[in-house]
Amino acid sequence: MKAYELPVKVTHEGKLELPETLLTLLPHDQVVRMIILIPEPTDSEEPTAWVRLTAEQFFAGYSEADSIYDTI
Repeated sequence: MKAYELPVKVTHEGKLELPETLLTLLPHDQVVRMIILIPEPTDSEEPTAWVRLTAEQFFAGYSEADSIYDTI
């Protein structure tokens, strides 16, 4: 099985616009399998959320009794 990864444009009509180079590689009169990956808006926000959650959880476990370790 071969796999090709490339950007594909979705037209205003909702149709996929395949590049000519890909069309020459595809077998004619055969059924092919296609996987569509769409980026989610939360993908860019997720690392920030993890950093914030990690910091909150770290400092939630800190108490004034732990300040004794600051002098070592």
